[in-house]
Amino acid sequence: MPILIVVFVVIMDQLSKFYIQSHMTLGMSIPVIDDIFHITYVLNPGAAFGLFEHQTLFFLIVAVSLVSAAIYFYPRIPKTYSLLRFGTGLLVGGAIGNVIDRIKTGYVIDFFDFRIWPVFNIADAAIVCGVGCIIFTMVYLHKEDEANGQ
Repeated sequence: MPILIVVFVVIMDQLSKFYIQSHMTLGMSIPVIDDIFHITYVLNPGAAFGLFEHQTLFFLIVAVSLVSAAIYFYPRIPKTYSLLRFGTGLLVGGAIGNVIDRIKTGYVIDFFDFRIWPVFNIADAAIVCGVGCIIFTMVYLHKEDEANGQ
């Protein structure tokens, strides 16, 4: 596991959330670029788009399962698949960052507000980028394997 990536994501996520909580009140919104990008402090009791609100135990089980699977499968990923390894680190770091929030408060602290998308945080962005890296690698490698007759 690229432990440095995991630790970096968790630290950046938790520091940013601590800063938001320390300097803003719940619901407060600070425009960075008017009507395009704001920093808005919200508590999300669910998953993406507010789905499955107040299902903390469910999210904890999913996150622990995901991290466990990553720990199990990571050593089996060839070292040449660096994007897949990187994406796994981002995914695990993001999952841990949001689990910390859920354990502490039952909510996830979100603050990036692009006005046309639900408010999110660094952990969410890491999860999405990690999954993107994983999917890209799987599609690319599948096409490469097909081209090589495997």
